[in-house]
Amino acid sequence: MAVGAGLLAVTGAAWAAKPNLLIIHTDEQNFRTLGCYRALLSKEEAFVWGDGIAVETPHVDSLARRGVICDRFYAASPVCTPSRASFLTGCYPQNTGAPANDMALRDDVLTFAEVLRRNGYATGYAGKLHVDGPARPGWTPARHLGFTDNRYMFNRGHLKQLEDTTNGPAVKARNPKGAPTYAVAGADAKSYTTDFLADKAVAFIQAHQHEPFCFMLAIPDPHDPNTVRPPYDTMFTNYNFHLPSSANGKGIMKNMPRYFGMVKCIDDNVGKILDALKTAGVLDNTIVIFTSDHGEMAGEHSLINKGYPYEASARIPFIIDYPGKISPGTVLHDALDTVDFKPTILSLLGLPRDEHDEGRDCAALFLSGQAPADWKNVVFSRNAYGHWLMAVSTRFKFVVYPDHDPDLFDLEQDPFEMKNIFSEPRSREPMRELARALTDYAKKFKDPYADHPAMKADLAWAGEGTGPYVTPKRDAAAKDKNASDE
Repeated sequence: MAVGAGLLAVTGAAWAAKPNLLIIHTDEQNFRTLGCYRALLSKEEAFVWGDGIAVETPHVDSLARRGVICDRFYAASPVCTPSRASFLTGCYPQNTGAPANDMALRDDVLTFAEVLRRNGYATGYAGKLHVDGPARPGWTPARHLGFTDNRYMFNRGHLKQLEDTTNGPAVKARNPKGAPTYAVAGADAKSYTTDFLADKAVAFIQAHQHEPFCFMLAIPDPHDPNTVRPPYDTMFTNYNFHLPSSANGKGIMKNMPRYFGMVKCIDDNVGKILDALKTAGVLDNTIVIFTSDHGEMAGEHSLINKGYPYEASARIPFIIDYPGKISPGTVLHDALDTVDFKPTILSLLGLPRDEHDEGRDCAALFLSGQAPADWKNVVFSRNAYGHWLMAVSTRFKFVVYPDHDPDLFDLEQDPFEMKNIFSEPRSREPMRELARALTDYAKKFKDPYADHPAMKADLAWAGEGTGPYVTPKRDAAAKDKNASDE
């Protein structure tokens, strides 16, 4: 793969029209934790943990009011490394070198940040990267991936306390032997990781307010170990959290008060960053994006964490505020994906498309609400460890597996994905459309999962077959490796 062949530079007076780019990227955030997403849902869907039980997020919500909220945005793979790899590069996970956790992005794939750097942007990154192999924490990776200032970039880990030292940033919490730990005791508004990293974003804004800049803040919350500093650790302890209805009475909710606390801390820091943009006089010349790498099941279907094709895991928040270009309060219901981010942001910034991008340019949707003539309202996702392959549109979701029969869910009629309708006669046409799209995707983008005999047989029957469904030979069920990654 050539590195950015044909990319043009933007120089001189053209900068007057070039906005800044600020990305706030969280880790493992359920979309229902944001008020702007709950506002799009029925009461039953918005308050799955109990009537009225919610965390207020006024600062993130303000971005949605100023710009566009994407109602159906999915991770190309709902696990940390492959999702981040697709977001950075515009390529599907299997083509980045990092299709599963703790794998390293290939050297020959081009990130959106590298494109911006080559076009004169000051670029920086603070927080969790998780596309540079197994190093933990792995401060300031040797590969900058286009982010010139990566002093506060670390590869992986859900660190709770950070500090500046004479040798650079470090984990503040340590055990008696001096080894770094995830302890949260003693964390405050300066050392707690979310606060610490947000302060670095503010410092970058202040340092580069007089030139075009791109900064990505990758907050490692609200991921487990589900701990947060005071006062956020007790803000929600009096809430009577219930199991979601899809759990059928099975599961535990003990972590939800602290999960909500992490979300509240994130939102307060979003407010701090927006204030910094306003004070610097660049808020109205900055594209601000809020998103996450994947969701959190949070008790739905009696599951926690991620890696599943269910909405709580695979569907993620994506909000973009582009002052003067995107109509305030816009809601997009088209299916979008992390792999679409790079080609879309380059288009919004007026930069040439990287010919190796595999995602779609969705800029027209954001700017006018009108899709391109060849638009197909379907996106694709995959489990990082071979356990499923998915195609999803605004209404329907189709999933094939190596170890059990396919799923087809009508997300409009069955938003909690409780009724599999793949074998019903009424489902034949929507399933056929998604199966054909999934087959075409796998062929075009070389997804090896579709070559698995059981998945291949299911795709063939769903897309082109006639007659009743016949279950192919299956693998023994395997436990998803997705709950403990960092």
